[in-house]
Amino acid sequence: MARITYVVNKGINRSIVFRGLKGQYIWYAGGAMFMVMIMYALMYVCGVNTYLCLLIAVCLAAASIMTVYQLSNSFGEHGLSKALAARKVPSLVKATSRKRFITRIKSN
Repeated sequence: MARITYVVNKGINRSIVFRGLKGQYIWYAGGAMFMVMIMYALMYVCGVNTYLCLLIAVCLAAASIMTVYQLSNSFGEHGLSKALAARKVPSLVKATSRKRFITRIKSN
């Protein structure tokens, strides 16, 4: 009987990486480029000079991509989500009364 060999996929739990962007930042870059395209189309339809539209779109695209790469490098793969969640956690919970924590049982 012939031996069957199976190829093992060694990158099964690794995150998606595209040109240095990891995970969620790929979506952020795509969304930024989509918004730049929409803005270019709106400016073009409104009658703004074509070269001015192109200059503004290229500058906005470069700035947004640089910002996404900077966020990716400074926070890491999941760090931005963790940093945004950490902002919402209160630093102090102050309770002056126990009234909210005491529940009354209704007897019938």
